[in-house]
Amino acid sequence: MTEERIKEILLKDSEIFRKMHQEHQQCEQSLEQLRSKPFLTEQERLEEKMLKKKKLRLKDEMYRMILEYGKRTGGNE
Repeated sequence: MTEERIKEILLKDSEIFRKMHQEHQQCEQSLEQLRSKPFLTEQERLEEKMLKKKKLRLKDEMYRMILEYGKRTGGNE
């Protein structure tokens, strides 16, 4: 089973995974808003840095869940 298929299953079946995915998407949207500005204040630069770290942490955790699901199911549904 592909990582993408496992992700689809987890989005449907796991509230925890779904919430992490939503948070990850919100971080990306906030980062896009910051990137669209011609100039960032010091506060905005700090916010950008924190958002990037949070987004990466969420991505790592979601990937860990995908791997665990794959191992638990033997790669089969």
